[in-house]
Amino acid sequence: AGYLGSTGTREVHVVTHRAWPDLEACPAITVHAVRRPFGRHLLGSPLLARAGRRLWDGLRPRGVKAIVNGGNCPVPCANWVHYLHAAYAPLMAGPLGRRAKSALTRRRDLAAERAALPKARVVICNSRRTKEDVVRCLGIVDERVHVIYYGSDPIRFSRVDDQGRLAAKKALGVSPERPLVGFVGALGDRRKAFDTVFAAFETLSGRRDWDADLMVVGSGAELPAWKARARAAGLDGRIRFLGFRSDVPELMAAFDAVVHPARYEAYGLSVHEALCRGIPALVSASAGVAEHYPSSMADLLIHNPDDASELAGRLVAWRHAMEAFRERVEPVSSALRARTWDVMAREIVECVERFA
Repeated sequence: AGYLGSTGTREVHVVTHRAWPDLEACPAITVHAVRRPFGRHLLGSPLLARAGRRLWDGLRPRGVKAIVNGGNCPVPCANWVHYLHAAYAPLMAGPLGRRAKSALTRRRDLAAERAALPKARVVICNSRRTKEDVVRCLGIVDERVHVIYYGSDPIRFSRVDDQGRLAAKKALGVSPERPLVGFVGALGDRRKAFDTVFAAFETLSGRRDWDADLMVVGSGAELPAWKARARAAGLDGRIRFLGFRSDVPELMAAFDAVVHPARYEAYGLSVHEALCRGIPALVSASAGVAEHYPSSMADLLIHNPDDASELAGRLVAWRHAMEAFRERVEPVSSALRARTWDVMAREIVECVERFA
């Protein structure tokens, strides 16, 4: 939306629960804010779909080109998919009420996907993995589905040098000699496989030769339980929970590696951003972002997100050759930094204008 608005040649409408201030300030962009009662997605999403449909009906006679996301608005236009509910059933923990609510939300999201995606004139996916899931799970014709990878902000996620890394560790109150592994992800369910990360670190922390600590960035319903487990296991000095943070680029500067053994990951933007910063990222081989990994980075790919021993072994291999792994990721890091959000946006606009 920002890219379209910056050209000054198009009238842009954004239907959303919340928009960045720069969009609201752009003269070419009209933001149609939609309520989300009590901050609940379950209550807000029908209002969002209704508002989008109403605006589409009003603008369609003028030849509007529209982009929706997944099942959020069932209009026959371009559909940009960066998570497919039909491809993964989340593993939920916690009270029965929370699990029942999650099951209800999933059923609603599945129905919305099935209503919206088959109507789309073109489906844009964030990875080949997502495209394969869309074709396999929903029966969309392959020719209607296109892959456009994410971009990034090369300024916020610039390459970290040694001086920057030391300064970032100092800001966190960490010894400059202490290697840090970062985990960035929500702790509301087990999709990001933090349980595997925890088990791997529990094993590694019992070894005399393991000196790396874990920094956990993210919040969610399971965060208090993980903090309690870390205390009970005597790991509260080795695993530090930072909660939800808005300064992820700055935090990443302190990390020597990022770990992300997700059970389902349509793409994996935090891994992409870590690579932009020049940080080796261990990620599931099935994740969309892994499609950027050349053979020289194969040792960073996790083949079984449920296997804590595999993850521990890959972490040990990384720790024994930290500098070598940093050198291996540099070509990919440079390529990803060169692919800005504007590059991605231009490709999406061209795809929509051609096929939708």
